[in-house]
Amino acid sequence: MQILENISLKEYNTFGIDVKAKHFVSVSSLDQLKTVFSSEAFPKKFILGGGSNMLLTKDIDALVVHLNLKGKQILSKTETEAFVESQAGENWHDFVLWTLDNNFGGLENLSLIPGNVGTSPIQNIGAYGVELKDAFYSCKALNLETLEVETFSNLQCEFDYRNSIFKQHAKGKYIIISVIFKLTTKNHLLHTNYGAITSELESMSIEQPTIQDISKAVIAIRESKLPNPKKIGNSGSFFKNPIISKDAFLKLQNNFPNAPHYVVSDTEIKVPAGWLIEHAGFKGKTFNNYGVHKKQALVLVSYGGAKGEDILKLAQLIQKTIYRLFEIKIETEVNII
Repeated sequence: MQILENISLKEYNTFGIDVKAKHFVSVSSLDQLKTVFSSEAFPKKFILGGGSNMLLTKDIDALVVHLNLKGKQILSKTETEAFVESQAGENWHDFVLWTLDNNFGGLENLSLIPGNVGTSPIQNIGAYGVELKDAFYSCKALNLETLEVETFSNLQCEFDYRNSIFKQHAKGKYIIISVIFKLTTKNHLLHTNYGAITSELESMSIEQPTIQDISKAVIAIRESKLPNPKKIGNSGSFFKNPIISKDAFLKLQNNFPNAPHYVVSDTEIKVPAGWLIEHAGFKGKTFNNYGVHKKQALVLVSYGGAKGEDILKLAQLIQKTIYRLFEIKIETEVNII
C-alpha cells in the first residue's frame, strides 16, 4: 500500500475528467482500509469506487482512497435459492455475468450497468423494471467512527428510487465492503415487460427466454442506446426520472397528450426524464467537446477533454429549461463533486 501525490483521476472516473488527487492510495483489504482511516496523517479522505456515478468538477484536496477489494463466492445453495457475496471492488457487470454463469437469477435485467458492486446499494441501481433492492439481502460496511464492521439488512438500508440510507443520514459515515444477494436457482422470475426487452427477444427469435437470454437482450438494448464510457466519457443516466403528482401530470397531459408515463401509486406518476429533455430540444446537442448524447437524452457526454464544471453548467441549464417548459423539477442521479 503506497500513498502517491498529485495523481490524475482521469482513468478513475467514467467521464474521463482530468482532475488531480492531492494524495492517492489503493486499498485491497479490510486491514489496509482500517489502517488508512485510523491514520491522522490525512484528516480529509475521499472514497473512490468505480467512478461511474460521479461528476468531478475540481481537484480533490484530500487523500483519495481507491476501494479495490476483490473476490466473490457462493455462500450457500439449495434447490430454489442461492446466497452469493461479492467484495466492493468487483466490477458490477462482471459480477452479474458470473451469477448468470452459475444460473442464478435476479440480476439479469441489471446487466451492463457501469460501476462496482460496492456502490450499487448506495444508489439502489435499477433498470428495465428491476432494482438492486429486489435481490439484495445484506451488506457489510465499515463504520468510519468506530472502525467496526456492521451488517445492514435490506430493510435497514431504507431503499427507495435511486436512494438508500447511504445517501441520506448514513452518508459519509460508512464504507460498504461487501454485498450479499439472494438469488434464484430455478423457477426464475422473469421481467420482460419493461422497455424494449420483449421486442428485442422477438428480434432474437426467442419465445421462452432464459435469464441469460434476458441479459443478452438488455446488453443489446443498452449498447444500441448508450455510449461506451471507454470510448465516450459519461456516467450513464445523469438525471432521475421525476415522480410527480397526478394533478401535475394531468396538467402536462393537457399540453402533451402522448406524454409517456408510469403509474407509481394512486397519487403519483413517473415521467421519463429523457422524454422531457428531448422535447426541450437538448437531445444530440453539442457544446464544444461535451453535450447530450444523440441516442439517449438522459446521458450527458464528454467527447474528450471536457471540464466537469462545463458539464455541470449544461446539467443546470437543462434543469432550468425543463422547469420553465413543463414546471417539473428533475434531479441529478450522479454525485456532483
